[in-house]
Amino acid sequence: MLLYGPPGTGKTLLARAVAGQAEVPFFSMAASEFVEAIVGVGASRVRDLFTQAKAAAPAIIFVDELDAVGRSRTSGIGGFSGGNDEREQTLNQILTEMDGFDSSTSVIVIGATNRPDVLDQALLRPGRFDRRVGVQPPDRGCREAILKVHTRGVPLASDVDLRRVAATTPGMVGADLANLVNEAALLAARREHDEVDESDFADSLERIVLGAERQVMMTDDDRRRTAYHEGGHAIVGMLTDGADPVRKVSIIPRGLALGVTFAAPESDRFNYREPEIYAKIKVALGGRAAEAVVYGESSTGAESDIQQLTEIARQMVGRWGMSDAIGPIAVIPRDGSGPLLPGVAEVSPETQRLVDEEVRRIVDESYRAVLELLEQNRDKLDALAGALLEHETLDEDDAYAAAGVPHAASAGRDGYAAAARSRLPR
Repeated sequence: MLLYGPPGTGKTLLARAVAGQAEVPFFSMAASEFVEAIVGVGASRVRDLFTQAKAAAPAIIFVDELDAVGRSRTSGIGGFSGGNDEREQTLNQILTEMDGFDSSTSVIVIGATNRPDVLDQALLRPGRFDRRVGVQPPDRGCREAILKVHTRGVPLASDVDLRRVAATTPGMVGADLANLVNEAALLAARREHDEVDESDFADSLERIVLGAERQVMMTDDDRRRTAYHEGGHAIVGMLTDGADPVRKVSIIPRGLALGVTFAAPESDRFNYREPEIYAKIKVALGGRAAEAVVYGESSTGAESDIQQLTEIARQMVGRWGMSDAIGPIAVIPRDGSGPLLPGVAEVSPETQRLVDEEVRRIVDESYRAVLELLEQNRDKLDALAGALLEHETLDEDDAYAAAGVPHAASAGRDGYAAAARSRLPR
């Protein structure tokens, strides 16, 4: 059985649960433990592991991070240098032990990996890892159940509603939720609270999503420029169809950023329409466009925005078939870089030039639309920037009120309706 999925979704935890429920000997190793500089040591360790499991059969073997030794041996993908490579010998030994000439039917092998797309096809054929279980990020109901598990030993105040906390954390995996509860408990202890209350959860979520506050002495001009930059993101998000609602705007330095504009959907997202992806690009351009409208020049503050929107535009063209010039052809690997993977077309120089031109077209058209939008709504931008300079941080209701933009009431607006990981599909 192969468990695969994003990091933190609970693959190793599931294997531990199997170990507790199966009532048979359970042998666990990380694939990286097989790999040594001396050729043959890894294969020897594989033989020893399976020998022990056969002696204790029926038994279960769990191999974590399987891609450390199970990468494809195809040239250009796996990175193996030759027939005597230590990892290749280790992989061959695993293949032989799992379903070789001397088959062991009483030993079950469970593997876990974040990258099933790079595994060797020999590992995935029937008779080896033929049963595959996708472990995806939890939905709302599952997040609530996970929070109940992690809060068993935490005294909760009566105002804490785990159902609402689960609703405000779409995209978070089990490891994120465990970290959220731990941060909330630490905050409550620092504040000398007898119980963890809703404000502790809200502040811990803010710390995880936006980063810890930094004590930075900013000049008045930098504060004003930052207020307009973040205000630009927020105004574009408020006025663009398909954009996620703005949840919080702040000009308090956090992490590496001088300010943060946070937007999140009302519920879990599993699919994005083309207008919604264009909206993400426009919101990312809002900060730079606001600086251009107000100051007539740009600054380095839009670096991360530019990286984000460029990546989205390239995925639109090269993976999601949202360009008429390229069509529904995959010309970019799933992770956006590295060697080509199966199902990705070989890219000629002409196609690569066309991809670059389409990315430039998408970004340029979006930037012109954002500039026009902010020029037409300069009064809203000025009002929001002024409120940010006065209060430094605005929650959802205050931000919409300061900008003078109507915002329909929604169920997800109780407390700090945050969603740290509203990810595009991977």
